[in-house]
Amino acid sequence: MDDSLDSQEQDHVLIIEDDERLAELTRDYLETNGYRVTLEPDGANGVERILSLQPDLVILDLMLPGEDGLSICRRVRSEYPGPILMLTARTDDMDQVLGLEMGADDYVAKPVQPRVLLARMRALLRRREAEPVGDEVRLAFGQLEVDNATREAFLAGERIDLTSAEFDLLWLLASNAGRVLTREEIFSQLRGIKYDGQDRSIDVRVSRIRPKIGDDPNQPQRIKTVRSKGYLFVKDG
Repeated sequence: MDDSLDSQEQDHVLIIEDDERLAELTRDYLETNGYRVTLEPDGANGVERILSLQPDLVILDLMLPGEDGLSICRRVRSEYPGPILMLTARTDDMDQVLGLEMGADDYVAKPVQPRVLLARMRALLRRREAEPVGDEVRLAFGQLEVDNATREAFLAGERIDLTSAEFDLLWLLASNAGRVLTREEIFSQLRGIKYDGQDRSIDVRVSRIRPKIGDDPNQPQRIKTVRSKGYLFVKDG
């Protein structure tokens, strides 16, 4: 089966990776699956390349010469709206958490499995292109408004700075207000994979979203943690 059948032919992927062999193998694999790929080996050029090229997706290595992936991610996040997929060490959970805190949308552990990388990329790009479904595309909870048509959220009329992944999670929780969503459900909906009981990405994103929507991180009233289950977005009234 040809993997290129499901991909978007013109999607442009920027790979920032100093391992020349890995970068070239990844480029060749993605190009055979219909993607246009640009390579950048030096972290010192990473910020400029992302902001000038504005690719559809960035694959960003954590450890780079010149400037590391965490710093690059943090610096571009407010000006680059596309998804960032970070490459991290297999055993270092802290790398993954830090990457998400800096605004990465997802991560893949090294050594990279090409089909896993491709699946994660497709999931991120599908979220970007997904059309709103259902009758409600704009939800309001007090001063908080979440608009799935424009993929924006507002607090007291001011636009909230959210990454693509943060918006997806906020919309999922808000559109299920009043119902506990398990981590299994959230992972299935947002990442298309099963929850392994160890992944902390959803918890990290919730912790980032709470202060942005005016929720007290220490005593949250809007997005509540339901112990051993998942999260509850609280309705008004």
